[in-house]
This record gives sequence, structure tokens and C-alpha cells, in this order.
Amino acid sequence: MDIEQLKKEIARIEADAQTEIDRTETVDALRGLETRLVGKKGPLGSLIGAIKEYPPEQRGQVGQTVNAAKGRVQALVETRLRQLRSAASEAEARKVAQFDPTLPGPVEPMGAVHPVTAVQWEIERIFERMGFTVEQGPEMEEEYNNFEALNIPATHPARDMQDTFWLTNGKVLRTHTSPVQHRAMIKFGAPLRIIAPGRCFRYETLDASHENTFHQVEGLMVDKNISIPNLIAMAKTLLTEVMKREVEVRVRPGFFPFVEPGIEIDMNCEICGGSGCATCKHSGWIEILPAGMVHPNVLRAGRIDPEEYTGFAFGLGLTRLAMMKYGIRDIRVLNAGDIRPIVSPRRLGGPIVSEA
Repeated sequence: MDIEQLKKEIARIEADAQTEIDRTETVDALRGLETRLVGKKGPLGSLIGAIKEYPPEQRGQVGQTVNAAKGRVQALVETRLRQLRSAASEAEARKVAQFDPTLPGPVEPMGAVHPVTAVQWEIERIFERMGFTVEQGPEMEEEYNNFEALNIPATHPARDMQDTFWLTNGKVLRTHTSPVQHRAMIKFGAPLRIIAPGRCFRYETLDASHENTFHQVEGLMVDKNISIPNLIAMAKTLLTEVMKREVEVRVRPGFFPFVEPGIEIDMNCEICGGSGCATCKHSGWIEILPAGMVHPNVLRAGRIDPEEYTGFAFGLGLTRLAMMKYGIRDIRVLNAGDIRPIVSPRRLGGPIVSEA
């Protein structure tokens, strides 16, 4: 190209360079753009490399013209560089101005998820996959919801099985999470699938498998044509999912006022492998899931017609299940601050960790 064409090409290159430089947002991006514009392989570098193609008498003029353009592009880069650095300084100044020295500094999280919490989260996910919703209820409960609505009137001998913490306001620290099933029936009606995890309180004699404060998961399924086989299938599915393997269980009759008939589902003790220990009272089995078909009186109290609907309910011992999953020998350590080893020797292959 002749000198006039060269000047037009340089003017185009400078205009494009101005547009690209103005669009850069960071110093690193600007330095990269500078290398591309004025480097040997860039548009101006290519023009310098083509000087040898011009007649000898024009090469000096061509070189001066291209070098002048290169200087102007570098000046544009330096101008934009000052703008970016100035903006960064102002942003930092604003950040410093907003700093409040009276606020606490950043705190690194420490510790791990509690074993009971980890198992609760896992159970919630399992039941959600089976179409259940997770419901909550108060720990300070009305006497009616905790007893009468569950077919346990004041004169019922079952009251003696649940020594209770009564409060001065006439309410009770709930002895199970079962009151939530009554609340859910009133709120949603039938059909219904809910679980209610939470903390419970009973005046218990403390031992390796009993505490006055423990966690439970109440479950309730109400629909047409629900039966005991549905309940047993659900229980086996749950235990297999939590323990990550097939679990040996046994089903035996049990009495609970809010179900009829009632059953108790036990699992093989994971602490001793079924040979007998203090945790399982040397029986080789742990009561894990008292359950049964919902009593007609409980359905009526929940405003559901027992002639049209049936259902099953269960009270999963969440704390005991956590003990079995993680090989914890004594339930009392779960509420204690003792950090000495609490895991069964059969389970010392790894730490207690959350799977959430």
C-alpha cells in the first residue's frame, strides 16, 4: 500500500484501539490488550514488519509514521491505566470508610454436625423422596394435644408410662412428637403423609439407652386401604437407607393407645452385633420403631372419618438410630460435653461425620 493508504489504515487501527481500551475494566485486561495491539503479531507490529516491502526512499517515512501511531496507542493505554488505578483506589477508600471496628471479625466455623442432627437430615431426605412432608410442633404442648387427642384420657393407665414434666402454666413438655400428627390432621385433612422430627422430654431413669431428653421422628400416613404391610415395608426401606445395607429386624406385638393394632419393630443391635450388651439390655435387639394402625378415635379427633380412611403411625427413636448408625454405646454422651471416645470398638474405622 502507498503512504496515503498506510495513514488511513493506521487511523482505523487507532480508532479500534481507542474503543477496546475504553472498554477494559481491569489492569490485567488492559496489559493484555496492549500486548496484542503493539506486539510483533499485532496490527501495528505487522505494519512495521512490512516496511521492507516499501522502496528504500520511503522506508524512513513509513517507519516514523508507524512508530508515531504506536506511541499514540501506548499513550491511550497509560491514560486508561491511570483511570483504572484511580477507580480502584477510590473503591478501596470507600471500603475502608465503611469498616466498623466495633463489629466482630470473621469467625472460622469449627466442629462438626451432631450425630443426631446428621441422621435427622438424612431421614428427612429419605421421607421426602417417598412423598412425605416435614412438619414441626411446639415443645411446650397443650395437654389435650399430647394426651387426649391421641386416645390417652386422664384416667388411662398409659399416662403412668410417660412420667411427664408439667409446667406452671398448665402445659407440658411434650413426651413424644405425636401431637404433631393431630395438628397436621386438623390442618391438612386426608390423605396425608407427614413426619415430625423433634425433641421430647420424659422423667426417665437414666441408663445406656434411656435419657430424659431425646429425639424422635413421628410419622403418619393416612389414605384409603392403608395396611400393616405398608408400614413394615416403609420401616425396612427407611432402615436400609440409613444404615446403607440390609438390616435384620423383628416385628412383635406392642400396645400403644393411639394405634390398634400396635407393633414394635426392633433392629439387631449394632453395638454388640446381636450378642448382647448394656445398650440392648443383653437382648441383642434395640426397639427402634414403635408403630401401628391409627386408632379410630385418633382419626376422629383429627376430623377424619375412620370409615373412609385408614392409616399407620410410628414413633422412630431418632437418638437410638443415631447410636446404631455411629456405634455410640451410651445415649447419655449425646447430651454431654465429654469429648473422650464414645464410639464402639466395632466402629472405630472412622470418625463420626455428617452425611448431610
